[in-house]
Amino acid sequence: MQVEERLCEIYETLDEYFGELHWWPGETPFEIAVGAILTQNTSWKNVEIAIAKLKKADLLDPLRLYTAEDSIVAGLIRSSGYYNIKTKRLKAFLRFLQEEYAGNMEEMFREEMWTLRERLLDISGIGEETADSILLYSGGKPIFVVDAYTRRILERHDIISWDQGYKEIQALFMDNLPQDTSLYNQYHALLVNTGKSFCRKKAPTCRGCPLETGKPL
Repeated sequence: MQVEERLCEIYETLDEYFGELHWWPGETPFEIAVGAILTQNTSWKNVEIAIAKLKKADLLDPLRLYTAEDSIVAGLIRSSGYYNIKTKRLKAFLRFLQEEYAGNMEEMFREEMWTLRERLLDISGIGEETADSILLYSGGKPIFVVDAYTRRILERHDIISWDQGYKEIQALFMDNLPQDTSLYNQYHALLVNTGKSFCRKKAPTCRGCPLETGKPL
């Protein structure tokens, strides 16, 4: 079976099992971008708490969050873990947004996708997964997000090898699937849900997994 067929089969199987997941949660592109930065090395549940506190403090706004004292921001996002580091990362992103686009997310997303990606990667604390999450979920750009769940599932189904890098895995999806934002959004969400529910790092629950077929996909 060709790679394209295997990726499509995985998608169709998971989509039938989980249904439409409507990921990433967030009321505005800015909220989604903040969530993408805060979710590094923590669960989404912890990020939701932090987002709720930022909203309650009326700081979920590019300029207000940028000018807020670091200590105040750190206190509000404490639930997300590494809160001092994440405050610095947020402020670095906000400085970029203010200086380059006058704090306007729409203006930022008018940039060509790959150009903006490189600019985001130049921001301290923003790696490929975070940059691509901002581009896809906040900006609606057709770019595939690769995370630990994606890598683990593809490795266990012998689609990739352990030593393949982020760009190679991303290209696997983008070269073999239509360049479609909605497809990439749903596919990534399906892989995340499969990883959390079944394909865990330790003690995976293969029995009952929608990808349990008795033969390699």
